[in-house]
Amino acid sequence: MSFPPTLKQLRYLVALNKTMHFGKAADACHVTQSTLSAGLQELESLLGAQLVERTKRSVMFTALGEEVVRRAQTILNDVDDLTDMAAASKDPLRGIVRLGIIPTIAPFLLPRIMPAIREKLPNLELHLREDKSAELCDQMRLGELDLVLYALPFACGDAVEMPLFHDPFYAAFPHGQAPAACVHPDELDESKLLLLEEGHCLRDHALEACHLLGRGAPRALAGTSLNTIVQMVAAGHGNTLLPGMAIEAGLARDAGVDVVPFRDITPTRTIGLVWRKTNPRAKTFETLGHVIKEVMDHHQ
Repeated sequence: MSFPPTLKQLRYLVALNKTMHFGKAADACHVTQSTLSAGLQELESLLGAQLVERTKRSVMFTALGEEVVRRAQTILNDVDDLTDMAAASKDPLRGIVRLGIIPTIAPFLLPRIMPAIREKLPNLELHLREDKSAELCDQMRLGELDLVLYALPFACGDAVEMPLFHDPFYAAFPHGQAPAACVHPDELDESKLLLLEEGHCLRDHALEACHLLGRGAPRALAGTSLNTIVQMVAAGHGNTLLPGMAIEAGLARDAGVDVVPFRDITPTRTIGLVWRKTNPRAKTFETLGHVIKEVMDHHQ
């Protein structure tokens, strides 16, 4: 009679796949390296197949190993969700919520919404992680995050999206160089448009919202943050598109740039929450989303 793999063995395998290093995987699982290695060998013996190719310098997964990792992650997520479901049934508004948030939102939105969250959801403990959209989606898929706050749309697998509010875009020019008190997107010179580097979803959302996506070649100059972009504009290197929440938070204040609204249309990005469809704490996340939405609706 053969026995099924244990959850501990699956966790060892997933940790090794994530770190590609036996020592780091053992540290992540809070066991010794020999314990982790023995557990993986037992897993391979149970399955009757090699999952990992071991050398002195590298770790490589077999094709079967990669598939086992993918299925193991789903199993581990389901087990964690069972635990969360039991805890949520006792008090859905109590406990830890691991929230990912993108850097073009975090510093501008968190100071505004955190006081309301603490007041209305005092027993909910937010653990925050800032990263790019793609990385946060991966972390949510792996069960390392419960939900993500970012700009929609962004493909994040089999997930639930909860739109919360719209964030308008504004045009920013070097001081004294704005063409008028308000501009139309067609009046922007794409050859002078400064944007964030590839990988930041704000880049594509801004271009799409202003109907500029695909109209011209991207600039050679790009910034790693909105602060850097504003400094580049102030230095006369071009113009840019800034989200309203960043402007309201004072990003462009005394920075040597002129910020003007758009004429005829108001390009926006949609800010929302996203979580795995299988996560049993949907009611908790919806309540959190309603608190954020209420704060922003009142502010606007």
